Amino acid sequence: MKLVTCGLPYANGKLHVGHLRTYIPADVYVRFLRMMNEKVVFVCGSDCHGTPIVVNAEKEGLSPRELVEKYHEHFQKVFKKLNVVFDYFGKTIEDYHHRRTREIVEKLIENGYVYRKEIELAYCEKCERFLPDRYVEGICPYCKSPARGDECDQGCGRHLEPGEILEPRCKICGSPATFRKRNHYFFKLTAFREFLQDYLSKLAGTENAINYAKEWVENLRDWCITRDLEWGVKFPLDESLVLYVWVDAPIGYISFTEQFTKDWEDVWVKGNAEIIHFIGLDIAYHHCIFWPALLKGAGYSLPTAVVASGMVKIEGKTFSKTRGYVVWVEDEYLNARFNPDYLRYYIVNYTSHEKDLNFSWDVFKDKVNNEVIATLGNFLFRILSFAWRNFGKVEMKVDGEIIEKILQTKDKVVDAIKKWEFKVATDAIMELASYGNTYFQNAKPWELIRVDKEKAEKVVANALQIAKALLILNYPVMPESMEKIAKAIGLNLPNSSIEKVAEVDKELVVAKPELPFAKIEEKDIEPLKSAMAERFAEKPEISIEDFKKIDIRIAKILSAEKVSGSKKLIKLIVDIGNEKRQVVAGIAENHSPEDLIGKSIVIVCNLKPARIMGLESQGMILAADVNGKAVLLVPEKDVSPGTKVR
Repeated sequence: MKLVTCGLPYANGKLHVGHLRTYIPADVYVRFLRMMNEKVVFVCGSDCHGTPIVVNAEKEGLSPRELVEKYHEHFQKVFKKLNVVFDYFGKTIEDYHHRRTREIVEKLIENGYVYRKEIELAYCEKCERFLPDRYVEGICPYCKSPARGDECDQGCGRHLEPGEILEPRCKICGSPATFRKRNHYFFKLTAFREFLQDYLSKLAGTENAINYAKEWVENLRDWCITRDLEWGVKFPLDESLVLYVWVDAPIGYISFTEQFTKDWEDVWVKGNAEIIHFIGLDIAYHHCIFWPALLKGAGYSLPTAVVASGMVKIEGKTFSKTRGYVVWVEDEYLNARFNPDYLRYYIVNYTSHEKDLNFSWDVFKDKVNNEVIATLGNFLFRILSFAWRNFGKVEMKVDGEIIEKILQTKDKVVDAIKKWEFKVATDAIMELASYGNTYFQNAKPWELIRVDKEKAEKVVANALQIAKALLILNYPVMPESMEKIAKAIGLNLPNSSIEKVAEVDKELVVAKPELPFAKIEEKDIEPLKSAMAERFAEKPEISIEDFKKIDIRIAKILSAEKVSGSKKLIKLIVDIGNEKRQVVAGIAENHSPEDLIGKSIVIVCNLKPARIMGLESQGMILAADVNGKAVLLVPEKDVSPGTKVR
């Protein structure tokens, strides 16, 4: 038996193409294993804890649970549309997960791998709280780059322990933080150095993950596993603390398996299964070092393989949501009504799984039109249509040469899948489609049928056997499209076996085939390219003189009411010091009028007046765009209306 898992998507934002670098190859892998008659359990779920959840929930005006439920539902909906099918997709906020996590941590405590230590933590005097992880920003102590509390995300990439960051500031209010002493709990990761050296020498998977982990083994440090938050799994020895999210999140692999099957202990305790983790390279440290040490310390089974994908670029630029270098799966891909199988093929075929994948709309169009449609789709539709029109029922007398070619392709595909070389596998499938196109074109059955129908039927039988093999071999990659086409020959793909890919039926009854694919035109991708280019566009530099032309002031909201007939607009009367003005702002979706009255905001005063739904707006409120919602800019301290922003 095999257990296949994917790194848990973090439930504080929508799915983007970067996420799919993990989930689509894992789904393809699981489908192949099942067609190779392997017993497989495929689990994943929403990662629901940690400071970013709390921070984003505060920004969106939601409770952490409401935020998590919102994105958990989004994940399930998008995965379903992409035909990424998990046996169990759980949530780490559920009681069953909290119970399993606490039990494992209690075992670590019992085995002597957890200890208490007094450390200095960043503390915000204004907010009156300790600042865990992403509540604090500052300077990396190692490379001196700007960093967040748990990671040097803009510099060397190192994990930062609580209290390490220099020049800390509160991310919520912006105030400088001080350091105060606080008791926290640490996991003795350093006790597992020799174990990890041996474990990594035997661990299967991709070299990028294993080699990355080996580089860090010599520099192990004990991990602080508790945080000052209310949102999370309570720490057994001190319930004023919660467990660090990287303790409880991977335990989801166990708790989700436990929910799916009563035989979960065979996998996670008795070691009677292979455990294969699909992850992004950025979390290789956690899965190859911290996670196996935690499992070893608690007496659980160890992962057999860690399969790490390369990173994702967008139009050649380093992936970045904040800079707009991102493709949102639902909003931009699925809502454009592209075939989900096109994206599945692009993800697994663009490059080796370990290398960086670049998503480009132009390359996407070319791969779909020139490979999926012109090579694979052309052959399948052409042979099935010809067989249906001219025969209906075909006696399957297939040449040995055709069978040998199919078996060679099958062996190449199976070998590649076992090594997680998805591009090699899909290239081999496309090579077989090219072979079928060449064979059919050279044999010219449309001419042969006029002089020797029996020989023409033999050509059709050979081509149909190739088509059948293509449908079976390509089903894990493009399941929806292959099932649609397979109906023409009555082939039940979900129950097909790759081992029988060259098995010849006595005869095939061919029905009218459905056109499998639609060509992508330039007009289909142009709006998406334009939207992306607009996000990418760098604003031109301006001089200080240009900036001085903008009249930015602090304003106080005197009254607020929703604009009739609009879901987004609120009409405000604001005091800008020397006068009162009416401003119409699109902030109603996450702001109540009654909550705005008396609030100090930032406003551009010398913007040319505009009419919005018949109302004059005499200025523009400044706000940050967070996941499509407005977060108002407000002064740090009480400031008189009319005070200029310089």
